[in-house]
Amino acid sequence: MKTIQPKMLVDRPVTEAVLDEATVRGRLRHKSGLQATAVTFQDACLTVSFEDGTGVLLPVKLFPEFDGFEPEDFASLTVGFSGTALCHEEKDLHVSIAGMISASKPLMNMAASVISSRNGRQSSAAKAEAARANGKKGGRPRKVEVVQ
Repeated sequence: MKTIQPKMLVDRPVTEAVLDEATVRGRLRHKSGLQATAVTFQDACLTVSFEDGTGVLLPVKLFPEFDGFEPEDFASLTVGFSGTALCHEEKDLHVSIAGMISASKPLMNMAASVISSRNGRQSSAAKAEAARANGKKGGRPRKVEVVQ
């Protein structure tokens, strides 16, 4: 898994402007969708639950960040950073949930399939106009096979 360095310093002085900026960022992040609410450990997997009641099982053997963790360490994991990361304060560990999910090829393939399906159903104004124009001409032309 790739390690990502923070883009902002978390120890900068808190001013009104910094607080307002953080509040705006928090609201935008909250609206973006990935809001985990709980994490539990069972059968060598982390169960991450989300706001809408869904969840995902992530086998800990896939993530080297958890090497050396004991069952009681997993019990101390919490959800942090507005529901976007798993945190263990004693071990100073913060792991992105989106990063963990993206490390799973089957989950990413499923996500790509869902996104493709959703995007395929969307119709732009240009697509709708083209469909109406084709309909006036009798619809999609039949394929003509060329015989040689």
